[in-house]
Amino acid sequence: MKRYPTALSIAGSDSCGGAGIQADLKTFSAWGVYGMTVITAVTAQNTMSVRAVQAVDPKVLEEQLDAVFSDFTIDAVKTGMLNDRETVRLVIEAVDKYQPEWVVVDPVMVATSGSVLLKEDAMELVVNELLPRATLVTPNIPEAECILGRDIDKSNGEEMAMRLVEEKHLNAVLLKGGHWDGEDSDDLFYVRNGKQPSFFRKKKIETSNTHGTGCTLSAAITAGLALGLDLHEAIAHAEEYIGRAIAAGADVQAGHGHGPVNHLFDPRKLHKITCG
Repeated sequence: MKRYPTALSIAGSDSCGGAGIQADLKTFSAWGVYGMTVITAVTAQNTMSVRAVQAVDPKVLEEQLDAVFSDFTIDAVKTGMLNDRETVRLVIEAVDKYQPEWVVVDPVMVATSGSVLLKEDAMELVVNELLPRATLVTPNIPEAECILGRDIDKSNGEEMAMRLVEEKHLNAVLLKGGHWDGEDSDDLFYVRNGKQPSFFRKKKIETSNTHGTGCTLSAAITAGLALGLDLHEAIAHAEEYIGRAIAAGADVQAGHGHGPVNHLFDPRKLHKITCG
């Protein structure tokens, strides 16, 4: 019997559709992967701000997790906005119980608009318990600085990527360099006990349409893993995808703030990826 390659997003809902659960489902679809969701919180937000956040009741969250894991074979999982300590605890328990092969954690802490999306009392549990269980952690520079407790810039980026993995007991990290100055965006990939980080370099695209780029990149990596790619291959293909998605939406007006990328740009321009 045939089945779809599957991916599960455990994240918050973005009412304007550019980030969170909505961005993840669009990305999974673009990659030909069947997407499922566990919604951790409902947000009232647009391209300019997050107006309100309502966490999903813990019992409902627990039932969502059990419903999808008990019925489907899930090839890869990603987490995004987890909001509070109880949500983080339930996700950790589900990872331990169901043992998914691939877990990508995007440690969402602050929205592009500047709104806080992870409560302070949940941070310690994320860093000490969830991140070490992940196959890959995908922080941007401010998130990595918060996790590590050190300033990070281009001059020490390689060292800090290695420190993140070794000091925080991570399996692998993709340190996203989009916040650094300069024409290039250098993402650093480092695996535990690796010799040195690998660079994924792409030219920055001049646009304000960057809402949901982190969610989209981590979702694309998750989709690649669900399709049978190894971790390095999944990241390489996902980096190409996010670059093209940003470029395809760079000159499009959607909202009045930080607009979304074009998740569903002409699929003929996307390198065809098949299940390995």
